[in-house]
Amino acid sequence: MVPGKKRLRGGVAEVEALRGAVSPGTHERYPVTLLCEALHAPRSSVYAAGVATSPADGGKRGPKTALTDDELVVEIRAVLAACPFHSEGHRKVHFRLRAKEIRVGRKRVLRLMRAHHLLAPSRPRHEHGDPAHAGTIITTRPDEMWGTDATRFYTEREGWCWFFGAVEHYTTEVVGWHVAKLGDRWAALEPIRQGMTMAFGTIAPKVALGVALRHDWGSQYTANTFVNEIKCWGFTDTPAFVGEPECNGCAERFMRTLKEQCLYLHQFRDLEEARQIIGAFIERYNAEWIVERLGYRTPAQARRDALQEAA
Repeated sequence: MVPGKKRLRGGVAEVEALRGAVSPGTHERYPVTLLCEALHAPRSSVYAAGVATSPADGGKRGPKTALTDDELVVEIRAVLAACPFHSEGHRKVHFRLRAKEIRVGRKRVLRLMRAHHLLAPSRPRHEHGDPAHAGTIITTRPDEMWGTDATRFYTEREGWCWFFGAVEHYTTEVVGWHVAKLGDRWAALEPIRQGMTMAFGTIAPKVALGVALRHDWGSQYTANTFVNEIKCWGFTDTPAFVGEPECNGCAERFMRTLKEQCLYLHQFRDLEEARQIIGAFIERYNAEWIVERLGYRTPAQARRDALQEAA
């Protein structure tokens, strides 16, 4: 008997003897709870004896990582340097580390990124009144709802110009986009046209039946030309509540990403240069931007998987 320890009862002693044994079927250690149940040993006695809480090496329980904190910080910096996007948060960094077969805890990644000032900037939260919208738009398949929105950016030669985009809600994929000097109703329709060509292969009356189109109350989207065109194509017109951008959350969130990852980082010479840079970013976004709610898949991956499941 180990000096300083009480003599263990029969079942508890057997649990002690089998601790660390590996199951030939699962190739994993037997859980203490399973051993206690099989050997009729009270778990309270097992825990009181220190059987379940004292690992063999006297260190922390659970799987061990081969990396020290300093080595892990080097890997985190390498992930951030190789990432095609700016200021990724600790959850995406943790996912990219796991993709490199570096198995560490998410909270450890968060702790180290915070300590070394590697976290993405965050906006302070503001108190709002009772929203008119519950914030629970849930789509179950691609092309069930699209959101469209617009923003402005500056060029040295043409001055202020417009960006219009259409985002598919289920995958957050950008299905169409357009930049123009004049931000009118015709420019607002262009991303919808591109989206129909991408999703349905054609632009025709009633081709988009079953797709809801969400937008705000901008003059481009309330114009008779815009409303009549989308109804002709078969879209269900679903404008957001006034003053409630959450109603069009997917499109609004993409606009924020576009600004933070592209528009705010470049000084465009003219509209053509802006078109090339923005186009390259959107192509990269659809192919490489990982989304947590999609199981850390990219928009393009989510669409491919959904189409394969439906086939």
